[in-house]
Amino acid sequence: MSSLLMNLDEIDLEGKEPLTEPERQYYFMAKCRKWVRHKEKELNRALTFSVVTFGCQMNAKDSEKLAGILEKIGYVQVEGEEVDFVVYNTCTVRENANTRVYGRLGYLNGLKRKNPNMMIALCGCMMQEDAVVDKIKKSYRFVDMIFGTHNIFKLAELMDTRLHSKTMIIDIWKDTNLIVEDLPSERKYSFKAGVNIMYGCNNFCSYCIVPYVRGRERSRNPEDIIKEVRELVADGVIEIMLLGQNVNSYGKNLKEPISFAELLVQLEQIEGLKRIRFMTSHPKDLSDELIEVMKNSKKICRHLHLPVQSGSTDILKKMNRNYTKESYLKVAEKIKTAMPDISLTTDIIVGFPGETEEDFLETLDVVKKVRYDSAYTFLYSKRSGTPACVMENQVEDPVAKERFDRLLKTVQEIAGELTGKLEGMVEEVLVEEVNTQDSSFLTGRLSNNTLVHFKGSDELIGKLVSVKLSQCKGFYYFGELI
Repeated sequence: MSSLLMNLDEIDLEGKEPLTEPERQYYFMAKCRKWVRHKEKELNRALTFSVVTFGCQMNAKDSEKLAGILEKIGYVQVEGEEVDFVVYNTCTVRENANTRVYGRLGYLNGLKRKNPNMMIALCGCMMQEDAVVDKIKKSYRFVDMIFGTHNIFKLAELMDTRLHSKTMIIDIWKDTNLIVEDLPSERKYSFKAGVNIMYGCNNFCSYCIVPYVRGRERSRNPEDIIKEVRELVADGVIEIMLLGQNVNSYGKNLKEPISFAELLVQLEQIEGLKRIRFMTSHPKDLSDELIEVMKNSKKICRHLHLPVQSGSTDILKKMNRNYTKESYLKVAEKIKTAMPDISLTTDIIVGFPGETEEDFLETLDVVKKVRYDSAYTFLYSKRSGTPACVMENQVEDPVAKERFDRLLKTVQEIAGELTGKLEGMVEEVLVEEVNTQDSSFLTGRLSNNTLVHFKGSDELIGKLVSVKLSQCKGFYYFGELI
């Protein structure tokens, strides 16, 4: 029987704790559910929970697993933080992400005083930092559980430990090779889903904390990924987003290596699956094979996020990105030649230590040559524990800000020239939701990731429909249902 179908009522709680996963976690889910049922009778109401996600799509996917486990245990998910169990799934890519969490914890302390039954769990990337855990132990004693990125699956086991010990539980793993399959998951959308294909990162970009908090690269077995996608499609999913810190290096560490392009070919054969997206791609690993697969695919979306970070080869070397300006431009040209209709987006950091005006102009040159549909632009943010944090020649804030404004202006001008190229065309749109500004409109997404708003009824949500893109409004279209 699939573990996803495991009936908690059939688990023998008098027997020994299983040692294998995921059976062990279902055992603890059953134990926790027994406690939840007892508590519900005592309080004469259902117990509620909320998972608050900070950060990237990998975190959002982890949060779906956390929500799935809590629902299996018997909690009911609600909006807001006035609940019986709150989980903060944290991010630590930038310093302000940490500051936000500390600010919210003060608020949670007040809620916990009002509700003595409340439990607070902190997990995710921020918890992988020793200094953070020390600060929470010292200043936020009301927190019940702290765990990191590697043992998200252990939520029920950690909760059981907390219920028996009455003290703060801290379980941080520095790294792992373990991937636990077949855990419950509570998806945000019925028609689209994120699917992890790998965890961790081996790149060690000098500005980035991710390899230290997410660990080394480990790929899931293709059979497990294909099985998960088949189950999702059977459950009504028509679009998947494949997730990994660097999807282009997928499969290299498996016993039987497989390339990312080969995985995509296998996934494309799944009947009922209509769209495949993925992120993030590292330029140094983007192969000709992948470009060819994308070019010939009927299902892979016409959108590629390819972070450049800087246009200066000198700065790229300091960043430890392992490609040059020239090699990046060559890859971008190959992509655009193979797929003229592709939407290419990127990430750019301004003000990296040692960046000169000449280096910055190289970045502007890349932006002008590649002509991105959009770019996520960031001012360099020091992250303690990374090599870049202690580099000499840190760029002064006013200089970095002035460059940032110039970059943003250039990016927006080019994006403005590119938008509207589909105006008047009929395109396929995946309907995602009722428009938040006007409920008579629906909002959906093109293959190239552009948003489209058009009149229609909510029964179209989750369906692929043909829409005439009648009016371009910069970064989105107004359309008419065909």
